[in-house]
Amino acid sequence: MRPIPAAAWIAATAATALLVTGCGSSDEAGAPHKAAAPKADGQDINARPVADLRQGGTLTMGIDQWITQYNINNVDGQQGDAQEIARTVLPDLFDSDARGAHHVNPDFLLSAKVTSTSPQVVEYRLNPKAKWSDGKSLSWHDFQAQWRALNGRDKRYEAADTSGYDQIAKVEQGADAHTVKVTFGSPYADWQRLFDPLYPAAYYDSPAAFLKSWSEKVPVSGNAFKVGKYDKTAQTVTLVPDPTWWGRKPKLDSIVFRVLDSAARTDAYLNKEIDYTTALLPEDYKRLVKAPDTDIRRGARWDEVHITLNGGRGPLKDLRVRQAVQHAVDRKGIQEAFAKDLSFELKPLNNHFFMPNQQGYTDTTDGYADFDAAAAAKLLDAAGWQDNGAGKPRTKGGERLTLDYVLSAGGTAAQTDQAELVQQQLGQVGIKVELKKVPANDYFNQFVNRGNFDLTSFRNVDAVYQSMLTPVFVRPKGGNLFQNFGSVGSPKIDTLLHRAAGTTDPAAAARLYNQADHEIWRLAHSIELYQRPQILAVRKGLANFGAEGLADVDYTKVGWLKK
Repeated sequence: MRPIPAAAWIAATAATALLVTGCGSSDEAGAPHKAAAPKADGQDINARPVADLRQGGTLTMGIDQWITQYNINNVDGQQGDAQEIARTVLPDLFDSDARGAHHVNPDFLLSAKVTSTSPQVVEYRLNPKAKWSDGKSLSWHDFQAQWRALNGRDKRYEAADTSGYDQIAKVEQGADAHTVKVTFGSPYADWQRLFDPLYPAAYYDSPAAFLKSWSEKVPVSGNAFKVGKYDKTAQTVTLVPDPTWWGRKPKLDSIVFRVLDSAARTDAYLNKEIDYTTALLPEDYKRLVKAPDTDIRRGARWDEVHITLNGGRGPLKDLRVRQAVQHAVDRKGIQEAFAKDLSFELKPLNNHFFMPNQQGYTDTTDGYADFDAAAAAKLLDAAGWQDNGAGKPRTKGGERLTLDYVLSAGGTAAQTDQAELVQQQLGQVGIKVELKKVPANDYFNQFVNRGNFDLTSFRNVDAVYQSMLTPVFVRPKGGNLFQNFGSVGSPKIDTLLHRAAGTTDPAAAARLYNQADHEIWRLAHSIELYQRPQILAVRKGLANFGAEGLADVDYTKVGWLKK
């Protein structure tokens, strides 16, 4: 989950990273050829040696909203674009490859390894050249401050995810000033996902610093790029190379992130205002595939589309109503409507943790996600909602059974189509759905992140560690929802996720995640719809960028080919 809210990694939005081997393009005039889904380790990034790239140039990308929080460990920083920018300007300790395997980034770490298993101890050897933009060296103090902010013991920090950090017993200096020793109180399999990215202690060591220092700005950076300019009027954030950078010099002169509604991006690309955009929707694909000097790069990243049900308020507090909604939604109908003109095979999704092209994937729905209007009606009857006949909302105690479905006004036509389909489907069983479009800049910060909805749909992306999804499914604590915006959970799920995160055998861990998923479906936490395919239009001369698969983007290698 490069945490689309995301997520992870959240996106209704546009967290960007990708996957796969290029497939043959479809016949422009006829129905698109349904290319098979790519393998999980495929890529299509126009991979080239850095020597083939010219020095200079700008990469311009569209993002969904103005970034209000660059602390991605705070709930408001979980939006995918914020995560992408943060990881580009802050120390990135580990990089994943196309298979999702993780490796130390030598610009920041000379090594990182488990030196003891009882207790589990991880030793990080920092690159002595690695420094913050204020001139201070990276140190164990940064690790300690991040652990204290994110271990959940001080609720004032309002951490988006405490998992993993809450299993650490202590963080201290190792053998020298460039060594960090992290001791766990209980084993944690995905220890490499912690402290990545790393934040500076000076802007993380108090709740006030954690919450306020990163509001609409990055006070201190520590990577090849830094923020050169924030332009709220133009709605752009511009990154430029940091002259104090100790690693490989970037090829690009700048990276510009520009706020653009999803519906405006095809025209922006064709007008050469941005350098890549999604070509997933048929109406966009048909225009973009004809654009001069354009590559269509395809993939199947860890990317799921779902509907979140809010069990924290209104009629959906009742499990029977949530289960009725789950049965009333025709997932196959939604998939078929979306995939009708796609040039890519659309995979149905019956698991919250694994994609269909991943090891560990199995159908965990147990019938709870079956389209069954009769079962939905029976559950609503049992919950006391009276049937008033076809086309009329059910009632109880004088109240109509009404749910709101919150949408971003900056979303795509496909997102609106999906909401209207759900509205029709739920109407068939007597649930009235009111569509509520809200400003794009408010969608996450004021609605999703606050649990201010009954139904909503966004994407979780890049959950290359299953434990990254823990905050999506654990029970909220007090006013902190973590990323469980619908507040649906149970002690059983919490226990299974905790056990899975501490299980170092991948097959055994997968079994535990899938056990938790059976319970997640039973509680009607969220309705998985499909694995979203990735089809991108990218400028032909742009190298080492595009469909990344499970890999991270190395922006020092991204650039424009020499003429």
